[in-house]
Amino acid sequence: MKILKIAGKIVIFGGGIIVVLLVLSALYHKYELRNEAKKYPPPGELVQVNNNKMHVYSEGQGDFTLIFMSGHGTSCPTIDFKPLWMRMTDEYRIVVVEKAGYGWSETSSSSRDIDTMLEETRKALKLSGEDGPYVLVPHSMSGLEAIYWAQKYPDEVKAIIGLDPAIPDVYLNSSFVLPQKSELFFMYLISRIGLSRFMGKDELEKNLPLLKSEELSKEDKEKLKATFYKSSLTKTMLNEVNYIQENARKVKTNGIPINIPMYFFIAEGSVNIIPDWKKKLSEYVTEINFGKFKLFNSGHYIHHEKSDIIANEIKDFLMEQFVSKINVTIKL
Repeated sequence: MKILKIAGKIVIFGGGIIVVLLVLSALYHKYELRNEAKKYPPPGELVQVNNNKMHVYSEGQGDFTLIFMSGHGTSCPTIDFKPLWMRMTDEYRIVVVEKAGYGWSETSSSSRDIDTMLEETRKALKLSGEDGPYVLVPHSMSGLEAIYWAQKYPDEVKAIIGLDPAIPDVYLNSSFVLPQKSELFFMYLISRIGLSRFMGKDELEKNLPLLKSEELSKEDKEKLKATFYKSSLTKTMLNEVNYIQENARKVKTNGIPINIPMYFFIAEGSVNIIPDWKKKLSEYVTEINFGKFKLFNSGHYIHHEKSDIIANEIKDFLMEQFVSKINVTIKL
């Protein structure tokens, strides 16, 4: 009995130490977030959308405005897309819209149904002074939003350039499995109390491979880490997961917008996530009147690994689809 009492005291004492350490971690995290917010203010413009501030970053000028739309869980879209958009500003205007809960945008309790997300994106662009029609450049899950945009407002979409983009069928077939809510919630708690700050270098680079990039400045990498600690898995991102299949069904029901030119860059490595990803994407884009695709031996964040090739391909595609046709019309 005496041994049991001692063991009980040890357990209580150990549990108390853990609670104290977690509280200290949360307090330190909150302190660092305030410092980082002052040190790394939003590089773009904050606009008020549905009672929350959304961050819109823009740069460059040109006849085309490219709207970069991030995939689920990308903590800093502005910097995440930089290896690609930095190659486009010499000819085009580039705009990165950070959805609620991403990057420098505030989190939101609004529904994450596809209509709400699309209207927030459109309103953020309007408030920041960006006019369409746009060339949409979605990565991963934002492919659904881009396709829905083309379905609902075809006059606002000149083309869709998909960076390994999701289409409805990849979320609706039997091989797609929704992430476990308990696991996601656990990751959310870890992020919120700041335990992610204690990751080793290797683990941090695994989550943020751009930290090894030679194309980003030291300051870019510090901003990337700061936004990761702030927005690595927010409540808004958590809420998005609940709407994936509902959103996919809605986009699927509306059919394929066959008259919107599309070019999909498809990562071979994504078959490790969903086995028939490559097949589904290539079949989808071949249904488009002016659709094409290109396969790359790369991971899902294809714009990190193949940015130079993709930038040139985008320029050629837009020239082929629009500029050359305008010249032909003028000559005729």
